[in-house]
Amino acid sequence: MSDTQRKSEFPLFEVFIRSKNGLHHKHVGSLHAPDAEMALTNARDVYTRRSEGVSIWVVKTEDIVTSSPEDKGAFYDPNDEKMYRHPTFYDIPDEVGHM
Repeated sequence: MSDTQRKSEFPLFEVFIRSKNGLHHKHVGSLHAPDAEMALTNARDVYTRRSEGVSIWVVKTEDIVTSSPEDKGAFYDPNDEKMYRHPTFYDIPDEVGHM
């Protein structure tokens, strides 16, 4: 069995890196690994070679649930019955600046 065939049998993991404390994690790529611990180790080796990360998340691709582009309209439409959820409901003082 070749390395390519063996690699494709391992689950695919998505890798997210947080570059600094206080920032959010960003998706940086994907990799195949036999388990989550190996995926974390491999992600560290591949995606943080220059010590640019402070936190790594690895998630099996099959465990990620997403919305469908076809559901865009109904899924993201605001609820018109709850006016307090709309930002136009509130008066923002001039001192606040840009929000």
